[in-house]
Amino acid sequence: MKNKLFNVIFPIWFLIIFPMSWIIVLPANYIIDSVIFLCSIKILKISNIKEMYKKCILKIWIVGFVADIIGSVILLIPQLLPQNEIFEDIIRASIANPFDNITGFLFVTFAFLLSAVVIYFLNLKYTFKKVDVDNKIKVKIAVILAAFTAPYFFFYPTNPNFLKSEVNRVEEHIICEYIDMENI
Repeated sequence: MKNKLFNVIFPIWFLIIFPMSWIIVLPANYIIDSVIFLCSIKILKISNIKEMYKKCILKIWIVGFVADIIGSVILLIPQLLPQNEIFEDIIRASIANPFDNITGFLFVTFAFLLSAVVIYFLNLKYTFKKVDVDNKIKVKIAVILAAFTAPYFFFYPTNPNFLKSEVNRVEEHIICEYIDMENI
């Protein structure tokens, strides 16, 4: 692969190639984190919402970026290792389409789950360390944040030809079925 390091999955390559995208990504992540955090503390009936929000939201936002970066680095590692068939499957899945092959899908899923676990543990141990609520509530909020702010974009096919190729594949299948039916 000629352009290995430039094909890392969003947002790393996107944010490097299009630095202006930070203007959108940073506030968007902040808003998403805020909505999820506020909804979770409201659902869990925490009384001091404003105070807890002020203490935690910046840390939650930072933890989300740290987790995304860790997952992105995991996805980058196979591109830095000597190539073989398994790494090619993993690279193809992490660059273009995670649903391309099972090996790649499992690897992308591992990076995704690792990011979610990082979100959970860092929020539980770092973000909520000095927050005055019951530990069970802290665990619930950390689980909610991990579940809803994990990097689902890892599974988004970044290959611009993905949809086109899928449509072509379906069309070919339909045509073959039609031709087979005519031959009956």
